[in-house]
Amino acid sequence: MSKRIRTRLIVIVVLTLLSVYLFSGFPPSIENMKKRINLGLDLQGGIQLVLRVKTSDAIRAETDQTIESVKTQLQKENITFGEMTRTQDDQITATGVDPSKSADFRRIITEVHPEWDVASSTGGGYTLQLKQAQAATYRQQSVDQAISTISNRINALGVTEPTIQRRGATTSDQILIQFPGVKDPARVEDIIQSTALLELKIVDGTGSFPSEEAAKASYGGVLPGDLESLPSIERSADGSPLYYVVHKTGGITGRDLKNAYVSRDPNNGRPAISFSLNSDGAKKFGSITERNVGKLLAIILDNRVQSAPVLHERIYDQGQITGSFTQKDADDLALKLRSGALPASISIDEETIVGASLGADSIKAGVTASLIALAAVLAFVLIYYKASGINAAIAMFLNLIVLLGAMAYLGATLTLPGIAGVILTIGVGIDSNVLIFERIREEMRAGKNAASAVLTSFNRVFITLVDTHLAALISATFLFLFGTGPVKGFAVTLVIGLVSNMFTAVFVSRTLFEIVLARKEVGESISI
Repeated sequence: MSKRIRTRLIVIVVLTLLSVYLFSGFPPSIENMKKRINLGLDLQGGIQLVLRVKTSDAIRAETDQTIESVKTQLQKENITFGEMTRTQDDQITATGVDPSKSADFRRIITEVHPEWDVASSTGGGYTLQLKQAQAATYRQQSVDQAISTISNRINALGVTEPTIQRRGATTSDQILIQFPGVKDPARVEDIIQSTALLELKIVDGTGSFPSEEAAKASYGGVLPGDLESLPSIERSADGSPLYYVVHKTGGITGRDLKNAYVSRDPNNGRPAISFSLNSDGAKKFGSITERNVGKLLAIILDNRVQSAPVLHERIYDQGQITGSFTQKDADDLALKLRSGALPASISIDEETIVGASLGADSIKAGVTASLIALAAVLAFVLIYYKASGINAAIAMFLNLIVLLGAMAYLGATLTLPGIAGVILTIGVGIDSNVLIFERIREEMRAGKNAASAVLTSFNRVFITLVDTHLAALISATFLFLFGTGPVKGFAVTLVIGLVSNMFTAVFVSRTLFEIVLARKEVGESISI
């Protein structure tokens, strides 16, 4: 055996052993395969959700932030004004602006907030309208941020290989989520849906009200435009929630949050959530608490007041959320706050739960189909190409081993369409060998000896194989880029299978032919 053939054999053996180790461990076992090959939702069961992001919430949040920003700018330039309120999700009304400062008011809006159109309204006021293009951008950004936030939360839960992506067009407000192997779908849904929007706002007044109607009645039946009433987790004697009246703007939000972690309530030892603010949030919080010493500070989570302690002194960058939390509730809430608040609330449009038994049936059906395909292909090549069919069979088996090893190494998820990709890989592998074998037959019929026919055939067929595999790779790449979860699973296995097939069809198959030819006399034919 020549040094060249020996080197090629070493490469093949090492790659084969490495691939076997990657997908089945050492010693190889079915249990190791189950651990190292990630199975998709359709194979191991789990939950699939289609969520809808209520993007109007994000528009309202941007509107409220604009109100606060404009107020600050007006105060900085000593421009007097009356009220500035949100009249629609994307509309602001400003009243009582000093008429002599009209040009300055318009300049502030144009320079600082060019995304808003400003127009005069009746009574000397102004109407600010969010531009449609900017509103569309905010809506798209809210979906993107929701995907990022949900990903952070799910990754913290340790769910294996989740699929989280926008469903449909880039302007869609729906998100497709798949969680293979989830044991507690109710907890996952709660963590996904909870907005976890933390807000710190000053309470207007000295306490709570027994009902929302009582809160409004204390203001003559209608709350001023810059105030809102929010329910509390505290309950009155009849079990209904107490209400606080708070300022809509001028507070701290979850965007100012730096960290959140589980701690203990110093008063009763129950689980609580401590949080810290970033530098900008700390400056704002310090200024707000300094101006409002003696007043109540409402700690609000998802529009519910968790507590409303009295501000005894200036607070800089720390706070604590207390309540009747269990340890699990506190852990989940801290996780939500750390991963960031959702930019908008979310509803579940569709929910599909795939049972583990259904996944097992899918695996059985897929494996059965693969074995039938494998047996049929093997029977064909062994009958039609005689001893050379053994060459094709070995190359095909090595192709599958390298494919599984690569999937385990890359952490790719095997889905039911992915198994279809494996079956297709078997067909593509045999097709490559058919091209090579038929070319060898043609060369031998033309009068060349076996060694010359093999060498010429591999050299001439190589470009054809590159062309066909490259075309398939391009198609599979587009499937991966634009397809949904199951389609991506098919594309992943197909891409890996095509790459491994080029190695086995050209490198392995040629080496096997050279081993056979090395044992034959010059001019002796081969069985093909």
